[in-house]
Amino acid sequence: MSARKARTEAPAAGDAPVDSEEKDVKIPVEAVDDTEANEAEAAEAAENQVEDSNKEATMTEDEMVEAAIRAGEEAADNDFKLKFEQAQKELADVRSELDAAAEAQKAAEDKAKDATERTARLQADWENFRRRTANERIAERERATEKLVTALLPVVDDIERAIDHARSQELADDFKQFVDGVDAVHAKLLDVFAHEGVEPIDPKGEAFDPLEHQAVGRVEDASQYDETVNDVYQKGYRMADRILRSAMVTVTYGGEKRPAPEPEAAPEDATADTVESTEE
Repeated sequence: MSARKARTEAPAAGDAPVDSEEKDVKIPVEAVDDTEANEAEAAEAAENQVEDSNKEATMTEDEMVEAAIRAGEEAADNDFKLKFEQAQKELADVRSELDAAAEAQKAAEDKAKDATERTARLQADWENFRRRTANERIAERERATEKLVTALLPVVDDIERAIDHARSQELADDFKQFVDGVDAVHAKLLDVFAHEGVEPIDPKGEAFDPLEHQAVGRVEDASQYDETVNDVYQKGYRMADRILRSAMVTVTYGGEKRPAPEPEAAPEDATADTVESTEE
């Protein structure tokens, strides 16, 4: 019973007025009743709270398990995503490094190719220069030799004329020995010419060749083929394939035409090889 209800029912107990002492005695009783009621309500509330707490504790434990599972899944998912992103970043970095390495390799290969080509060009230029220089030295040597030989040709002509004139005269023995010595000197000089590739052109009795011979006169002679060298007034000289001086000659006319030269016969071995290849 509450304090308000006690105060309402108190005047109805009798018509006599209630003194202050009675009031003072009743008030503590009602206060005790209210205290007990409050304690009972508090105990009931505490029981309800304990029940609710137990219920909440039971539900929270299940929920905590589910939350823990969800949290673990989320953590694993987040960890997987983080590792995946790191792997993607590392892959991108590796691809970037690979592309840079490929570009560096291509640049190095291009440089190596360019260096190889330049080396080959320099080597070819050097070979050409060396060959050209060697040819120029040989040409200079040949020109110097040609110049010297050409300067000595009149001397050789004079020696030959002197020897021919001396041979045509009746000479004493001592003078003949002198002529023989001059002839020996002439022979040595011709040997030096031969060593340098110089050959005399003495075409007496041969067919006239305007490339090597210089005609200074014509002689009628039916006993020889037409355009045959009859006399050689001055011998010519050649060095390798160059004519240093043409021979001065007289040419015959009035005779038969010189027959065309027969073609050179092929070597027997070459003919046999040709026959065998044909038979095969």
